Amino acid sequence: MSTTTTATTSATATPGQRRHDIDALRALAFLFVILYHVGMYYVAGWHWHLKSPHAAEWLPWPMVALNLWRMDLVFLISGVSLGFLSRGQGTWGLLRSRGLRLLLPLAFGMAVIVPYQAYAQGVANGHVAPGFGAFLLRYLSMSAPWPRQAFDGAEFGITWNHLWYLPYLFTYTALVALTLPLWNSAAGQRLRRAFNGLRGWKLLVLPVVPLLLWTLLLAARFPATHNLVRDFHLHSLYFTLFLYGYWMGVDTGVWRELERLRRVSLALAVAVIAVFFALRAGARVPASGLLMDTLRVLYLWLAVAAILGHGHRHLNRPWPWLRWANESVYPWYVLHQTLIVAGITVLAPLALGPVAEPVLLVALTLAGCWLLTDGLIRRVGILRPLFGLKGLRVRQAPSPALPQPLPPEPGWRSPSPRA
Repeated sequence: MSTTTTATTSATATPGQRRHDIDALRALAFLFVILYHVGMYYVAGWHWHLKSPHAAEWLPWPMVALNLWRMDLVFLISGVSLGFLSRGQGTWGLLRSRGLRLLLPLAFGMAVIVPYQAYAQGVANGHVAPGFGAFLLRYLSMSAPWPRQAFDGAEFGITWNHLWYLPYLFTYTALVALTLPLWNSAAGQRLRRAFNGLRGWKLLVLPVVPLLLWTLLLAARFPATHNLVRDFHLHSLYFTLFLYGYWMGVDTGVWRELERLRRVSLALAVAVIAVFFALRAGARVPASGLLMDTLRVLYLWLAVAAILGHGHRHLNRPWPWLRWANESVYPWYVLHQTLIVAGITVLAPLALGPVAEPVLLVALTLAGCWLLTDGLIRRVGILRPLFGLKGLRVRQAPSPALPQPLPPEPGWRSPSPRA
């Protein structure tokens, strides 16, 4: 790997070199997604499919600090992965491979994994009669309208709930794949080099400018929906971060600079979120406006930059657990929220309290993900593609050295190829 970089030219990673820090950050980012969704059950004042009677008034603060960058980091990492995958692949190869890995688990998840979440929410709301079998038949038929408040997405008859990331990621991947000639053109390469050539304060500030512009133009008009069609503000943020990752993917100079600035970006991120929280706490009404929007998106990018820099410094090595994590993260993502909801329906009647219950809920969710993934999904060939994994490889034992066969006896004929 070359270490020579300038402000305008960056070295690129050696072909075939594995970025262990990206693999590790992907796994850790989705672990935070699991913990975040457990927190959604307990956080006071936030809508979710089910809500605990043990609402925690203190929980919105750490949840906001996490929520402002968690999915942005995931989409940036996905863009980095596409940067590596796109080398040597054309438009249709990318669309075919990514479509199979993203849309097949989405369809399977909406039909098999997600329905229990909708059922549990509908029963809790009093809009769905108990009996999962009858609910599932009606849900899969998509023929009878549901009460609008029955469950999130009821107006469409079917929902993807937490799997919204998959259609968003495929959409962004398709946009890049269909415009590959643009990104590979001289102008596209100049744009990539300009971004990867940012150094010092420019790398910590200039990427914030598009994010702030999208927020000022779109946030008030297009609140988050996760329905793909009119989610323009989230699309603008996520796709921009996705492009940043795509540009950064095979570059080495920008990653070394993020590593060099990791302590500065972390300190600035902590300072910015502290000011953001202080202004929110001191406001009589929800704080908004240019200052709050600027602090919000500045914290987003500084937090992502700090995570990437520290990850490149400390995680870019072949950890023993990485191979297992790479094959487990996708099934865990597909399974985790349904397991959380199932765990809630089991634990809530026990009234274990606001400490023991969430601890046990996290433990049950992680154990369920591990048991189903390692005990079933990774072992069964037909299930692997349904959870975004490649098919099982057939291992062929090396053939022992055998003597050459004797020539056939006179009159012997080889069997027909059609036999």
